[in-house]
Amino acid sequence: MWAYVVRNLLQRCVLLVFVSFIAHSVVHLAPGEPSEVDPGNPRLKREDVAKIRAAFHLDEPLFVQYLYWVRDLASGDLKSFKDSQPVLPKIWGRFVNSLPLFVCATLLVWTLSFPAGIHAATHRGSSYDRGSTLVAYALISIPSFFFAYLIILWAVNTLGVPVIGMRTFGLEDASFTQRLMDRFWHLVLPSVISALTGIAILSRYVRSQMLEVVSQDYIRTARAKGLAEDTVIYRHALRNALLPFVTMFGFLLPSLIGGSVIIEQIFAWPGIGRLGYEAILARDFPVILTLNFIAAVLTLAGTFLSDILYAFVDPRIRLQ
Repeated sequence: MWAYVVRNLLQRCVLLVFVSFIAHSVVHLAPGEPSEVDPGNPRLKREDVAKIRAAFHLDEPLFVQYLYWVRDLASGDLKSFKDSQPVLPKIWGRFVNSLPLFVCATLLVWTLSFPAGIHAATHRGSSYDRGSTLVAYALISIPSFFFAYLIILWAVNTLGVPVIGMRTFGLEDASFTQRLMDRFWHLVLPSVISALTGIAILSRYVRSQMLEVVSQDYIRTARAKGLAEDTVIYRHALRNALLPFVTMFGFLLPSLIGGSVIIEQIFAWPGIGRLGYEAILARDFPVILTLNFIAAVLTLAGTFLSDILYAFVDPRIRLQ
């Protein structure tokens, strides 16, 4: 067990270095540099561009630039090209803003998808099954930003309440309860919109897996023994249908850093997905590369966690 863990961690560390260097090379080879963000500025002379390139080490070879980035990231001195602010505190501040949105959307997806999928599988061919399938495919097909705009129009025109941002301006002197309810209201709508597509997709996976499992011989044997239907479904069938979802659960970690770029843009939510979008527009290489690096770390950590969880979900799997 421990030999597997150590070997796997070493392999992932090597892979992390390789992935970070490839990402660094791709970002720097793409057209455009920080010195070209405002090329129409008449006050920006060729000498100024050369100074900017030298200050950001953009005139060095790619490998040397990568070493500078690793050094600054490890020491905590990495600063943004855009505003010269430290990158890690900036990312942390946006991460804290995105975390409630991520947690609420994830809870909605994983708490609603399984009951919906299980009920559709156990009532195959019923009106509920057909209706839920239709709704799921509609949610998968229609872009989330379309629903977001409809929700915003409904909230503003019908309810007359603001939904943009994390809070309503002008409530700084309101009571704690009012400010708490305002934060909650601003969190609900983007969380629901973010979760719609995930609920539709995951519920279809749950239905498919449950249909495959409930047709197995051991499920018929359990029913023949006189076990209650809930015991058969939730204790025997569901556990054996969980294995594919362990992999999906492992990929929740990378979504922490990715955020929901579209939803955060529409609702003006100052989260980490919006930070990445702004960094791309500004060609802010340190922020882009650090976000890619953290996403790679979380991806490798999520897949490693999935490998470990396999042995607990399915006793037939052994880590060697």
